[in-house]
Amino acid sequence: MHTKGRVEMQTDTDGQPLKRRAANLTIRTDVLELARALHVNTSRAAEAGIIRAIREVQAREWLRGNKAAIEAHNARVDKDGTLLTPDWAAD
Repeated sequence: MHTKGRVEMQTDTDGQPLKRRAANLTIRTDVLELARALHVNTSRAAEAGIIRAIREVQAREWLRGNKAAIEAHNARVDKDGTLLTPDWAAD
């Protein structure tokens, strides 16, 4: 997280720094060499990619779990229209 040009340490709900644990990852050699040449923090980059993958899976699961409700809502809007019409959209 960036604030006024500096990076803030991520903390848990009690304000304590988030704990980290070493993990073994297998990464393509060319990718790792380029990351090192560009001084990319590979641990942080891997963590960011894993977080992004988790969010994508969670979003797909949420959509799958709420599919019936979304379809029912869309069918109601198709049949009856929206509940409210903003002033800018009124005829």
